[in-house]
Amino acid sequence: MKIYTAIVERCNETGLYVGFVPGFSGAHTQAESLDELNLNLKKVIEMLLEEGR
Repeated sequence: MKIYTAIVERCNETGLYVGFVPGFSGAHTQAESLDELNLNLKKVIEMLLEEGR
């Protein structure tokens, strides 16, 4: 299993958490909670790896 490090910020305007994985093009998402953000990032990474990026 590979481990990725994500950068997470909270948008002051929307209140949403925004996360991205540095060096992994396209690996970014947003969510209302940190748990949801973590799940979203996992799904995005899985999709990108399946596509062969």
